[in-house]
Amino acid sequence: METEIPSDVFITVLGTLQDGGAPHLGCKKDCCTRLFENPHADRKVVSLGLIDPKNNKKYLFEATPDIVTQLKTLKNYLPKNDSETPDGIFLTHAHIGHYTGLMYLGKEAANTNKVPVYAMPKMADFLNTNGPWSQLVQNNNIQLSPLQNEEGIALSPEITIRPILVPHRDEFSETVGYYIKGPNKTALFIPDIDKWEKWDKNILEEIKKVDYAFLDATFYSGEEINTRDISQIPHPFISESLKKFETLSKTEQQKVIFIHFNHTNPILDTESQATKNVLAKGFRVARICDVFEL
Repeated sequence: METEIPSDVFITVLGTLQDGGAPHLGCKKDCCTRLFENPHADRKVVSLGLIDPKNNKKYLFEATPDIVTQLKTLKNYLPKNDSETPDGIFLTHAHIGHYTGLMYLGKEAANTNKVPVYAMPKMADFLNTNGPWSQLVQNNNIQLSPLQNEEGIALSPEITIRPILVPHRDEFSETVGYYIKGPNKTALFIPDIDKWEKWDKNILEEIKKVDYAFLDATFYSGEEINTRDISQIPHPFISESLKKFETLSKTEQQKVIFIHFNHTNPILDTESQATKNVLAKGFRVARICDVFEL
């Protein structure tokens, strides 16, 4: 891989897109037209990898429809670990881009053996009681490990993962973000939330507590969506977050890494005015294979 691999614990970006990916089913806009003919290798659904070189372990955040290539990338970061599957998968919620990749662990595909899947109680119950996901449990392809809100679990003496509930469209499960604490630094991962104002926590204060904040940036603004009722798919617009975060110091603003982009989001284009605007204001944009040392 071209990216230099750190010798200690680190996070890598495996995907940056909203659940439907890009090209997006039925999209006739310019953002997708060219992708149907020439797919872009960087267009993968939102996911993070956590690599622990010292203990030869690797973990996946979200099981996306792009899990096949994402797991291969994750394996390449830790060549001493021969397993094609991760040492654990952390799920945020039951929307299609965040858990349906589990299907590739089943007997029709990899037929894995007891891959640990960490999920909140409702998420775990959903997988355990609904086909085809229940078959993964019954066949021991996955092993469910229920989490509790704001209770950390230790992956090693130096790595702790702590889920935190956030408001979202919880049709089948609750929704969480994760605090990922390494030996030296901590990251916050919230790929999906309705609006910052709906959360019972102050996002500004949460950003100050961490070193990296991977935050929901589905839409740049409401102007992108002209075919659906935007009120039915609430997310913090990047334009709203930029305004809300402007009171942060420059050092705090550098912690913010926008992620989870809809296929219409102009920030996907590295040369777009939207991207330049975000970077000029001191914030960051997640890109495939970015690495962040913990």
